[in-house]
Parts: sequence; structure tokens; C-alpha cells
Amino acid sequence: MSVETLRSAGTVTKRPRKINLGAELARLPLYLWAVVVLIPFWWMIIAAFKTVPELMRNPPTFFPQDPSLDSFYDPDAPAAGGDPNPDAVPGVLQRWPDVAGGFLRFALNTFGVTVAVTVASLLIASLAAYMLTKTAAPGRRTVFVLIISSMMIPWQVSLIPNYLLVSDLGMTDSYLGYIVPGLAKSFVVFFLVQYLRSIPDELVHAARVDGASEWRIWWTIILPLLRPALAAMAIFVALGEWNNFLWPLIIIRTEELFNLPIALSNLSNAIVSSPGSMGVAMAASMMATLPTVVFFFLFQKHFIKGIALSGIKA
Repeated sequence: MSVETLRSAGTVTKRPRKINLGAELARLPLYLWAVVVLIPFWWMIIAAFKTVPELMRNPPTFFPQDPSLDSFYDPDAPAAGGDPNPDAVPGVLQRWPDVAGGFLRFALNTFGVTVAVTVASLLIASLAAYMLTKTAAPGRRTVFVLIISSMMIPWQVSLIPNYLLVSDLGMTDSYLGYIVPGLAKSFVVFFLVQYLRSIPDELVHAARVDGASEWRIWWTIILPLLRPALAAMAIFVALGEWNNFLWPLIIIRTEELFNLPIALSNLSNAIVSSPGSMGVAMAASMMATLPTVVFFFLFQKHFIKGIALSGIKA
């Protein structure tokens, strides 16, 4: 008699799952760590939907009692130069009236720079990794050692040389000043080199025998094979550029070219003079964080696959 028949007859009962107390206690630090990490995000979300009087309440509330969108756009907020209203402050979409688009312009700047740097740097790194692993380019071992050595140097050391170089090239206070210095990613090259070493050289040799050029081999063979690794690296590069603060702060002077981290820095400074602006800062932080969360969940599968394959095959 099969197990299914016994279960249908009611003669086989499902044993209750035993709780391993030791394993649950071992996970307790992870649960506590997750709570500590999520509390600031929870406070950011609830503060974005609180009114100014509720934000000023002591002790604070952990749930909005009267949810409001005033932190995003408050129609009752005084115009620039008007009489101040302690219970109404301009929302995040009402700040920077001298900038066309305001906060959305900063978000568009950040998005454009992030996409440009991510796509261009991954293409350049994949081409460099291909030349270092699948060609007989002279001095490729020396170049690879130099790339790895550059990873040992703190990036802060290169701030002044990079600024002087960008200034001499006339790229300060421009989108090129954002993008060009961020195209060289040593870690991405190193990661892709390890991944490409697991790909058989016979694929490249066969393509050369068929008369394919090196550019065509890279574009039609190498890039499709690198897709999981590129997706994994895209998350690191994109998040790094989306949150880039120090370099734009150094080279950008025009408000129209600000990115989100600089805009959030200005809002945090406004809290000192107007505590009611805390909700506005939290609303702006939530709007700046949401795209990164969505991006990670969209590429999570490729991220895990790329890390796993590179770790196994390298």
C-alpha cells in the first residue's frame, strides 16, 4: 500500500515539527541585528507622513496618528519671503524654487549619471578583462598586477590629483566631471577576470578560426557569457554612484547639477534652523532610497547567481 493511500485512509499522521531551541537561540543575534537595521528605515517612513506638530511631539509616536502628505507638498506652506508658519513648512517638491524641477531635477541628474557610469564602466571593464585573459597582449600580467595594486590605495588619496586633472581638462561643474572619473573600476576588472578564467579558451579560438575579429568576439561571445557577473557588478557600481557624495560635492557649484546626496545634505542642514523640516528630510530620503531598493530586488537573482558562479569557478 502506497503512502498516499495510507494518508487518504487516515492511518498515517504527520509528525509535528520539532523546534530546535539551540538553533533558534543561535539565530537570535541575527534577529536583533535585523531589528536594529530596520528601525531607522521605519522611522524614516513614518516621519515622512507625520504632520509638523506630531513631529515635534515628545515622546515621539511610532505610528502616524494623522497621516499626511505635507512633507512632500504642503499647499498651506508660506511662499518664499512670506510670514513663517510653525505648523507648515514647504514640502520636498516645493524646495529649491530657483531650480527648474526642484528635487525631481536632482533625481534625474542622479539617475542619468548612475546609468551612464554603470553601463560605460562595465563595458570598459569587460573589455579589459577580455584582453587580460583571452588574448596574448604584451605586458598583460604587469597590467593586471597594477590593477590589483591600485585596489590597495585608499580612494581618498586620489581626490586631489583627480580634481586637478579634471580642472585642467575644464570638466569641473559639469556632467563630464561626474562621469569620466568614475569609469575606472579596478574591482570590477578583477572580478570579471576571475569569471572569464572559468570560460574555455576553445570558444575564443574557434571564433578566431572562423575569422571573427577581437571586437566581434568580445561583443557576441564574451559579453553574453559575462551576463551574470555583469549583473552582480551592476548592483555595486549603481549603488555606489547613486550614493556618491564627496566627489560631486567637490566639483559641482551649480545647483542645477546637484545630485540627491548633496540635496539631502542641504535638507539636513535646514533641520537645524527649522526642526519642522525633519519630515521633509525624511520624505526626501525615502524618495531617494526607494529606487535603490527596487533595483536590488529586480537584480537580486542575477546578483546571487553571479557571486555564486564566480566563487565556485574562480
